[in-house]
Amino acid sequence: MKKYILITLMLAATVAFAQVKQTVTRSSVKYQIKNMGINTDGVFGEVAADIRFDDAHLNTSSIDASIDAASINSENNMRDNHLKSNDYFDVQKYPKITMKSVSFKRKSAGNYTGVFNVTIKDKTKSIEVPFTYTEKGEAAVFKGSFKINRQDFGVGGKSLMLSNEATITIEVETNKIP
Repeated sequence: MKKYILITLMLAATVAFAQVKQTVTRSSVKYQIKNMGINTDGVFGEVAADIRFDDAHLNTSSIDASIDAASINSENNMRDNHLKSNDYFDVQKYPKITMKSVSFKRKSAGNYTGVFNVTIKDKTKSIEVPFTYTEKGEAAVFKGSFKINRQDFGVGGKSLMLSNEATITIEVETNKIP
């Protein structure tokens, strides 16, 4: 009898803490930074993510994402090649930019703040990311925007012409898989 109770408790605990895996169907990661006082922007492609987010169980939710640093696209080949060099992202040595969730808090209906460890060029910083999360049937959308200091990650060195602060905007659409 004790054996059946133990098995039942284990199954109940597994179901209670199970997260719905979400598969990325579309993603957009954009950046914007001032260069010589003018906003310069671009995108990163090739996003991979393991998303297990449940707004009813934030303490067991997780997001682990990476971007191929070489997928940077500013619509200027010469600039892109410079950004891929060791002066900026050094994509040969550091091919991935990663974000790994630490915790989530609900601010209001559909509005959250996540604390993420962001790693660029083997330098990791904890960053708060405000985002919205909306579900529609089996699909969900995450949208967030945050600022980073590029010098915290050793990107671009010291420059009087390039702002230290960059704005990152992320939008990810997913399908939920039970």
